Amino acid sequence: MKIALTGVTGNMGMQALNECLKIPNTEYKLLVLPNDKRYKKIKRQHKKDLKRIEFVFGNVADKSICERLIKDVDYVVNMAAVIPPHSDQHPELAIECNEVGVGVLVDVIEHANPQPKFIHISTMALYGNRNEKHLWGRVGDPLLISPFDLYSLTKMRGEFKVLESDIKTKAVIRQTAMLHSNMLSDNMSDGLMFHTCFNAPLEWATAEDSGLLIANILKQDIQKDLGTQFWGKVYNLGGGLVNCVTGYDVLDDGFQIIGGSTKNFFEPNFNATRNFHGLWFYDSNVLDDMFHYQRQSTADFWAQFKKTHGYMKAGKAVPKSWIKRLAIMKLFKSPNSVKYWYKHKDEAKMIAYFGSVSEYEKLERKWDNFPLLKYNENSNGEFVDYNKLKKRENAVLPNIGYRYNEEITFDTLKTIAQLHGGKLLSDSGDITDRLEWENSDGERFSAKGSTVLAGHWLNPSYRDYCWDFDRLAKKDKIYADIWYDSHDLDEDYFYYYDEKFNAKYNKIKG
Repeated sequence: MKIALTGVTGNMGMQALNECLKIPNTEYKLLVLPNDKRYKKIKRQHKKDLKRIEFVFGNVADKSICERLIKDVDYVVNMAAVIPPHSDQHPELAIECNEVGVGVLVDVIEHANPQPKFIHISTMALYGNRNEKHLWGRVGDPLLISPFDLYSLTKMRGEFKVLESDIKTKAVIRQTAMLHSNMLSDNMSDGLMFHTCFNAPLEWATAEDSGLLIANILKQDIQKDLGTQFWGKVYNLGGGLVNCVTGYDVLDDGFQIIGGSTKNFFEPNFNATRNFHGLWFYDSNVLDDMFHYQRQSTADFWAQFKKTHGYMKAGKAVPKSWIKRLAIMKLFKSPNSVKYWYKHKDEAKMIAYFGSVSEYEKLERKWDNFPLLKYNENSNGEFVDYNKLKKRENAVLPNIGYRYNEEITFDTLKTIAQLHGGKLLSDSGDITDRLEWENSDGERFSAKGSTVLAGHWLNPSYRDYCWDFDRLAKKDKIYADIWYDSHDLDEDYFYYYDEKFNAKYNKIKG
């Protein structure tokens, strides 16, 4: 059995390879960028298995490389992605890998004879910003890409290409926020961590568990074809209820290693109040019920992290004010930080992440008056029972036209279209058929029923690097149900990137 893997030098990819090599009678073709030095780490770690490994050097956006990669393989697992902060720093690379590269790979697989089975790793970032009003979500929720989040936008377009493809046997898995050994170095070199809203819901999974899932899928399907029990669907990959926390919580857990807390090193106005991406998965159990991969909790991860990063303990001896000033506040100089946007008058991002510059300036600098879900206060400072919010049975799910686990019919598709302010133009067809639709702008488009059921709905973001949800939510009930949790009804902004990927906005007229 021969398996092609992309993204193997990434955090998830390395763990997936570790686990996959435990599957007997399997060989691997690994796509690696020519200048990626981390492939040498793979060679060192897997000396005994090098006879089972073939390295294919090249770019996923290169058709000839993809043809070589998938030749004579039974499975292709695409984990390649340019993720934040690199996608913010190098938008052209994110487009090349997450969008164009996926399209090339899909096209090559479509024309293969026989076609290999295809697993595509997408992201939960497609769901956009959430707060306490809709902490929970599931496959089928609207894909409301946060303005200026180029990573999510390119991943959404890539996923759409996969779902709309004629690959016979495929599955899409939306990976949640990932805990991995490189978290410290990744977060202390850029202002990305200031994008995390303190009250944002986040369901974490470790890189190890995510890699185990990939291996378990392959192992079970090799042993006995999983058929429609698994293939042909979209899934959320989460770590389970025990790993459902908030942005504040996860920072707190990390800082405990050096004897501190979020309140010691951050102030409320360091971080965005909206425009993040994260949620708790109402359907997080689906993949685990099938493949039993959820082993590690956030507590397990940080305990392990503490052991493998023993030098972090020395931080307990350093005054907390020094750490705050020298490690955290130094990142204010990063073009990806909130303080940088404010200082350089980047009004487009200040509006996207706070609502306005004046809203940012009104933020508390002391924690005493800043409401935190962890301490049973919602964004308005009103009491909420955080522990009750974290129980799945208390979940408030957005209205997407059908209930969770409800039988889907052709009428269901009509209802979804109507809630979007559009129409299903086809008179009949199967859910897996490519159907004709009309969106709220009167624009016609083709998409499979299953693609729409996965949350996709044509809007300007599918064509241009723009975000038009202030306008669309006024006539799209599915968008409105989530969008107005963190946006005002009278907001009228059109967000976009110019040709140099500078953040811009226009005020929508009338």
